[in-house]
Order: sequence, then structure tokens, then C-alpha cells
Amino acid sequence: MLVEDFDYTLPPMLIAQHPAARRDESRLLVLRRDSGAVEHRRFHDIVEYLAPGDLLVLNDTKVIPARLIGQRATGGRVEALLVAPEGDVWRAMLKGSARVKLGEKLSFEGGAITCTFYGRLPDGQVHLAFSLSHGEMMAALGRVGRAPLPPYIKRPSGDDPDRAADMERYQTTYARCPGAVAAPTAGLHFTPEVFAALDAKGIRRTTLTLHVGLGTFKPVTAERVEDHVMHAEWFELPAAASQAIADTRAAGRRVVAVGTTAARVLETVAHPLQRGMVSGLYNLLFPHASGKAEIVNCKDLTPVTPVTGWTDLFITPGFEFRVVDALLTNFHLPRSTLLMLVASFVGRERVLAAYEEAKRLAYRFYSYGDAMLIL
Repeated sequence: MLVEDFDYTLPPMLIAQHPAARRDESRLLVLRRDSGAVEHRRFHDIVEYLAPGDLLVLNDTKVIPARLIGQRATGGRVEALLVAPEGDVWRAMLKGSARVKLGEKLSFEGGAITCTFYGRLPDGQVHLAFSLSHGEMMAALGRVGRAPLPPYIKRPSGDDPDRAADMERYQTTYARCPGAVAAPTAGLHFTPEVFAALDAKGIRRTTLTLHVGLGTFKPVTAERVEDHVMHAEWFELPAAASQAIADTRAAGRRVVAVGTTAARVLETVAHPLQRGMVSGLYNLLFPHASGKAEIVNCKDLTPVTPVTGWTDLFITPGFEFRVVDALLTNFHLPRSTLLMLVASFVGRERVLAAYEEAKRLAYRFYSYGDAMLIL
């Protein structure tokens, strides 16, 4: 399978630079898997497409303000994107680091945070050693850090009039567990009003956690899809979520993954032998699966121990979805692993045709853009 099969052209004007004025006023393209039929609505209309007993599965990861603007002692500008702590240092992406030397001091956000350049990594990332403890560092980022917006969203490196707004809007309203360096963007459209309408209709929801890392957005540089290697990302599927999924399936209702990150966690758990991921929930989710334990009624099961792990599951066309019945997602970059996952769920030709329709009607694309509900 060729990566170019997932390419499309997008006019730059359709790349959303700011979110909609109201989260739930984003547009919603509804795509039917069985027929390819398309409808055009607003996000708050999602309530009309879900039925009592359906289950929304949301990713409650919280984006940390991991982007820092600073300078070298020589005055040269540098920009850091903190990826993850590793012991006493942070793994980071560092722009303007070509001439930075081992042991050099760097100062960020007017001297509010300082560090020492600790070394380069083979994948192009670097190690930065900060003088603050982890707790102190997180507090400092909360005070002076910037939202780690993707590079296609343009912001000035100095005074940024959108800085405070981005800190609020590049975060879901239900974010709870700090650790992501990119937002699970399908969830950005939900508001308390939408949740209230869903509750009133009897549509249930549960949460899992996947800390979105740089690997999710790593460009696919290989010519063949099969040659791309996914970076692993940490996840947790709590016992309450696993029980909610089991109850939903036992009742014959739909499991709706909110975003590709939620979908990857659910399918990782359902495919325990693929990539050597966790296997403890398989019997709970699929009690009647061939060769598995015979369990008559999922509702009688007690929740299993919370499952945590790392997933590098790469979902491409031909993949067998075992948990996800419907998918809410944004519009993704061409040739990306996210577009490949969506194509796996609904079909490559069908999703690309829907993208062409969205382009024709001037939908807004990517992280701050509009949404698609695939049923």
C-alpha cells in the first residue's frame, strides 16, 4: 500500500488558524459507512445522531503548556517543545539549536525558566536539564508556558495576543490528566450544554487516557505504508471504562470513539497479540469470542483491574475493528497516520470523497477545524 494513496491537496485558506467562536458551533459532516451518504450540520446536532444507551468514549488527557520561547547566552533565539521528562532531564524538540553546545545555558520566557543543554538524541530530539524539580517545573510551565500548537497554526514568537485564548481552547473541557503535548482534537467541540443534552437523551460517556505525543503527528516519509514505524504512547483504560464498554455491547448499543486516540486505545486492548499489547480485557470486551472463556452475561462481570501500557498500534486499511462502532474525528493532514486510521474505518475512497465535499463547502481543517461523525 502506497502512502501517496492517502494524499490530497488543501488550499492553505482552509487550515483553521483559530477555533470557532463557540466550540459547539463548529460544522459537523456526518458520513454513513454503509452508503457513503453525507449530511452537513453543526456540532451541537450530534445529539440527534446518537441513541439512548450509546456510549461516548473520551480521552481525558490534558495538554501541558510545553512550548517555550527563549535565547542563548549569545542572544540567539531558541524555541523548545518539551516532549516528556526522563529522570532529571526533559526530552525536547529545540529549534535554533544547530550551534548550541553541550553544557550551554539557555533561558526561556524572560528568564523564568533556565536549563542546560545536555545532549542530542539520534532522532533529532535533545535532552535539556532544568534546575527545577518536576513539580516546580510543571508549576512554572503553568505560569509562563505556551500552548504547543502544531506548526501549521501560526503564532508570533514574542507577544502573542492569542496566547491566553489558545491555552483555553487547545484543551478539552473535560481534560483531567496532564501529559499530552498535543490535543485530542475531536473532543475540542464539546461544551457543557452538549453534554447536558446528551445526558438528557440517555447517551452515556466514559473516559480513558492516552497522552498524545509527537509520534501521532510524525510525518510518514516512507513510500510504503507498511514501512512506517509508529512511536509508542502511554495509555490507561480504567476499570470503569471497560465495564461501561461491556455493558454497552451487551445491550446491543454503539461504542462511539471520540477521536483517533480513543479508537487506538480501544483497539489496542481488543488486539492483545498485535504489537504485544495488554490482553487482560479481551474476555471482558468479547465474552463470546471463539476460543475464549464462555461468559453468558457481561453485565454480571465485575470491573477488571485498570490496564495501563504503551501502544504503537498502527491502524491501516484492512484492520479489523473490534470495539469501535462509530467515530468522531476532525479533518486530518494528507498522508498522515490519522487519515489512514479514518480510511481504515470507513474506506479510503469514501473518506477522500467526503474530504473533497468538505473542501468544496469550505470546511475548516485540522486541529482548530471542523468535525466529522462516521456512523
